[in-house]
Amino acid sequence: MKRITVLLVEDHRIVREGLHKLLELEDDLEVVGEAQDGRQAVAMVKKLRPAVVVMDIAMSLLNGLEAVRQILKIVPSTKILILSAHTDGAYVKNATDSGAMGFLLKHTSAHVLSKGIREVNKGNTFFCPFFAKLFPKRERKSLDRAVRSKPRNLGLTSREIEVLQLTAEGKANKETALELGIGIKTVEKHREHLMAKLDIHGIAGLTRYAISAGIIESSAQLTII
Repeated sequence: MKRITVLLVEDHRIVREGLHKLLELEDDLEVVGEAQDGRQAVAMVKKLRPAVVVMDIAMSLLNGLEAVRQILKIVPSTKILILSAHTDGAYVKNATDSGAMGFLLKHTSAHVLSKGIREVNKGNTFFCPFFAKLFPKRERKSLDRAVRSKPRNLGLTSREIEVLQLTAEGKANKETALELGIGIKTVEKHREHLMAKLDIHGIAGLTRYAISAGIIESSAQLTII
């Protein structure tokens, strides 16, 4: 029996290790790697070519939603299953717009997680019971269509989204430049382009936009997690 290869992407080590142990109990699932942020996930997908990626949303350096977009450009056959603490339906919509095939809450059971991995591996969409109840039947069909259509982007390049995330997280231009391996002037140009494209003026406005687009969490949410 061919096993389904899985990459786990989660910024909390203890959660990753727990998920790894749970999934290894399943005869048909094989965890081939773990990543702690979106950027590392993209690099590991290039190398490992997993069948399914189990992805958190809120991570430093590169958030899960942008990681989904980049992964699907590199390996379109890889299926993405979001595993998040968020119960807000807007996050589900953002995830499906990005190309994710399913969305589960972190308090879901190991059985449901394993089932979700198997279903998205088959090319089926899969949402945990909470969201099945949250969305009316017509809206669930709309989400299903969104998953099967071409992933939507925010009208920004991948680099601009990276700069936007780091800016919204409070990184100065110098810190952002070091994180991304580019020059400070290049960072400044990306910020200028961001503000022009989004018609936003100031760091506070960019931060509000990043939160509304699901690129980062609010400070209250970050504190809780």
